[in-house]
Parts: sequence; C-alpha cells; structure tokens
Amino acid sequence: MGKQVLSFGEVLWDAFGEEKMAGGAPMNVARHLVQQGVDTLFASRIGTDASGYDLAGFLKNNGLYSDLIQHDKELPTCEVTVQLDDHGHATYIIPQPVSWDNIKADDKLLDAAKATDVIVFGSLAARDKTTRDTLHTLLDESDAIKVFDVNLRAPHYELSTLELFAAKADIIKMNEDEANLLIGSSNGDALQTKIIEFQKTYHNDTIVITRGGDGAIVWHDEKLYEHAGVPVNAVDTVGAGDSFLATFIAGLLDERPIPEILDRACKVGAYVATQRGANPVYPEGLL
Repeated sequence: MGKQVLSFGEVLWDAFGEEKMAGGAPMNVARHLVQQGVDTLFASRIGTDASGYDLAGFLKNNGLYSDLIQHDKELPTCEVTVQLDDHGHATYIIPQPVSWDNIKADDKLLDAAKATDVIVFGSLAARDKTTRDTLHTLLDESDAIKVFDVNLRAPHYELSTLELFAAKADIIKMNEDEANLLIGSSNGDALQTKIIEFQKTYHNDTIVITRGGDGAIVWHDEKLYEHAGVPVNAVDTVGAGDSFLATFIAGLLDERPIPEILDRACKVGAYVATQRGANPVYPEGLL
C-alpha cells in the first residue's frame, strides 16, 4: 500500500479580473500530488452558496472531493482578488471571515489525520481561532509527518502562531522573504548559517527555502543542499511554490536522494511559472 498525504486548509476562487480560477495553496499542493500519482486527501470547508457549489464540482472533477469537505451555512465561499505586477508576481486581497475560517475537528477529519502518513498545512487557514484550533488538534493527534508551508499573506498572520506551528513541523518550507521574517535579519550572516540556527531552535528534520528564479536551498539530515534554479520566462508565479512543495513531498515518499528531489522540484516549479494559473497539466518528460 502506498503512502497517503492529507492536505489541510483553504480552497477558494482566485479572481484575475473577470477570470476566476480555483486556488488555495493546500488545494494546489493536493492537485499537484494527485498529478504525480500520490494518494491524496484534501480537507477544507466551503459555503453553501453558488461559489461553493461550483468549487465542489471542481474538487469532484479533480479527485479531491470527499466527506472531508465541510459545508458552512453561514460563512461565504472565499473569492480572492489577485493582482499581478509586470514580473508576474502576485498580491492578494483576501476577505475575512470565510468558510475555511470555520473548519471543525469532526470525527471524519480526526480519523483521516490519524490514518495518513503526511499532513500538509499552511499559515493562512490558521488566521482565525476555529480552524487554527482544529489544526492544532489534528497535529497533536496524528503521528504523520507534518509539513508546514509557511505561505504568508499579509496581514493574515501573527508571528507567535507561526512559531508554534514551526515547532510542530517535521518539514518546513518557506520563501526567502518568509525565511527573513522567521529566521531574522541576516546581520551579515549567510542564509546557510541562519538555517542551521533556525533548526537548532525548532528542531525540524528538513528546512526548505525557495528562492524564485534562483532555485532553492535545503537543510536535511545535517547537510545543506542547493540548486541554482531553472531559467524561464515567467508568465505568473501563482502556484509555483505549491508545485515545488508537492514534488518535494512526492520525492521524499519515493525515497529519492535529496539532490534529485531538489532538481525535480525546481523543474516543476519553473514550468508552472511559465504557465497561466497554479495547476497546468505537466508535459511529457517533465518528471
């Protein structure tokens, strides 16, 4: 029997002007895991409105709908306004509260967390107390490998919450800006030195820092690994980090060597950056 991943958190509509695309980092990670053949469950909460109905259909079409998708009769389904700059980098206007702020720790979700091999979670869904408490419960009740995708969206986080989740994570993934916030200003120290200091504080097994077009750096099993990145002409960066993380997790589950995992993750992330949206279909030969 293969390993299973439970991805937990927000699902939403990303609105690019008149165009809407289904999104949310945990959902994107789940979709990329499915595309890479990993047995994946997705847990979230949607509204009972038209947007929620459409999202339910989208999740069903992509193999991600189950009884772990809760329905909220009060709070709306989330619709995020996405703004892209001249370099394809996105900023997000995220309403609050929305349905995924109210994910409950019901028996189905607890049972799934206890039975799975990996739990992937981010910081955005933990912005409000209900979902944050649910996430803490799942992590405390499960023996799964915990993967924290830092994924900051200002102003929807507090440093104290990030530190609590960082301490519970076996694997933590962040970009350079997020690393600077969590690890602290460099004070002239190299990023590699700061990563080691961070690990001594939080005792993570694996620390992954993505660097956009400059690749990524990984601390794993007392060693540092670096990848210079794959040069591409980016269309938009939405979902690139999510695809990187999914590929990294899939590689760990396949017990591939870290340099190979890092190379594959950088290639997939770079490809996604050349495509519109977070979840393009992979071309033959990408993996």
